[in-house]
Amino acid sequence: MTTPNHKADNSILKFHAGDSLWRNIFSPNSSPKESVFNTLRKVPVFKGMNKSELKEFDKIIHRRKYKEDETIFWEGEPGVGMYIVQEGSVAIYKDTSQEEKEILAELTRGEFFGELALLDETPRSATAVATENSKVLGLFRPDLIDLIERKPRLGNKFLFQLAMLIGERLKHTNEELQALWNKLEESKVIT
Repeated sequence: MTTPNHKADNSILKFHAGDSLWRNIFSPNSSPKESVFNTLRKVPVFKGMNKSELKEFDKIIHRRKYKEDETIFWEGEPGVGMYIVQEGSVAIYKDTSQEEKEILAELTRGEFFGELALLDETPRSATAVATENSKVLGLFRPDLIDLIERKPRLGNKFLFQLAMLIGERLKHTNEELQALWNKLEESKVIT
């Protein structure tokens, strides 16, 4: 299922309904301008953390501003951390040809992406681009490892939430794959 093409990054983007692989399970609402602390409080991976725990993460969060059509990271480059959209919006896409790109997700305030890079340094599986002027928060692997060494209980609490979130996304992906498989099998029976 596709919708009309969108312009971004001087190329044609096609929206693809498969964005659920990237979309957050929960989409929190937040005010237009809010502190890093308040943004973190609404992100599911920080669920259940108290004020002092969130302050520890606030200390290691990197604040970035991106202009419209500016690339946050490229498909194939090493992953170094996760990002949280504080203001604006970000498209996650894969190249499908020289002129077309398939949008996997369009993320807005409070949503996050790239979290697998906190666990390993494998190359990015897609490209992330700001689709409007945006403020993005970065949590990078070296900072997280340092936090885990300094505050193991807090690090474990974060990693447990991250594992639960990744597990939920994997279950959802498996359900979508099963539904596609069922459709494929039905079409074989009909033809």
